[in-house]
Amino acid sequence: NEINQLGTNLLTVSNGQSFTGGTAELPTTAPAMIGRISGVQEVQTTGAVSGAPAYRNPYIPFGNTNALTVQAASLDLLPVVATSVAQGHYLNAATAQEPVAVLGAAAAQRLGIDRIYPGERIWVGGQWFYVAGILRPAVLVSAIDSSVLVGYPAAEKYLGFDGHPSTIYLRAQNDRVNAVDDLLAATANPENPSGVNVSQPSSALVAQAEAKGALNSLFLGLGAVALLVGAVGVANIMIISVLERRSEIGLRRALGATKGHIRTQFLSEAVLLGLLGGAVGVAIGVVSTAVYAYTKGWATVIPTEAWAGGFAASLMIGAVAGLMPALRAARMSPTQALWSM
Repeated sequence: NEINQLGTNLLTVSNGQSFTGGTAELPTTAPAMIGRISGVQEVQTTGAVSGAPAYRNPYIPFGNTNALTVQAASLDLLPVVATSVAQGHYLNAATAQEPVAVLGAAAAQRLGIDRIYPGERIWVGGQWFYVAGILRPAVLVSAIDSSVLVGYPAAEKYLGFDGHPSTIYLRAQNDRVNAVDDLLAATANPENPSGVNVSQPSSALVAQAEAKGALNSLFLGLGAVALLVGAVGVANIMIISVLERRSEIGLRRALGATKGHIRTQFLSEAVLLGLLGGAVGVAIGVVSTAVYAYTKGWATVIPTEAWAGGFAASLMIGAVAGLMPALRAARMSPTQALWSM
């Protein structure tokens, strides 16, 4: 549903490989040519600016590999890529001429900028650029999220940009998406259509969602098997406990304990056993998640429903697995139980 709301008619055209194995540049005329294709509604572009990394300040070594990508961006890009400004404002005809930048959501996070203050600046290509705004996450186009966007005129004036677009984003009529897709490569670069990459971001997201769903189903299946094994283990332990404690059951019955008392005792023990197993499992899961996230440099986020669900499942398993042994213990006659002493 989210993908449908963002639009499945977004197509992208980007640089491919040339015959010599290098990057095949898109002609500067490519956006205008694509705009003439029947069924194309909007065309916007970005151009990767090489040799102009973006840092938080000038004190970071130039060769640092954590620099962000800088892209020249057209002024009406945001509606086409289905995102908007979270803070501040986007580029306009005036700011596109000046050293002014707009940060993608991930780029702002990496730079440690969560709010736009007056005079906020970043170090781009050896000079200061003022930060005008921060974008909301671009679900369909992750490249926008991790980029620093500047105007085409500013990129050419301050950063030595050659003006060639590296990615063209376009919206096509829903019933013309496939037809437009077939024409894009030859239209964008008639001299080298094989050096053009054409993709549909929504298709990639659908495939990603399907893969994620398959993995989730796999893990749910493994979890169900683990719960079944745990239930069998709890039931086995409780049955053995009933057999070994027949004398205790008989003595308690002789002293006035009812069947309900015996049933409650063994059922409570089974539930407690299940909860202890759940606590150990949740602890192992939390530690494993934290260690894996630490090795990847990620923040550890464990949803409440995840560990709460683990405890709830262990409680249910303990209750179900302990029910039959508890009933068996309650049905045991005092005479037979005492005779076993």
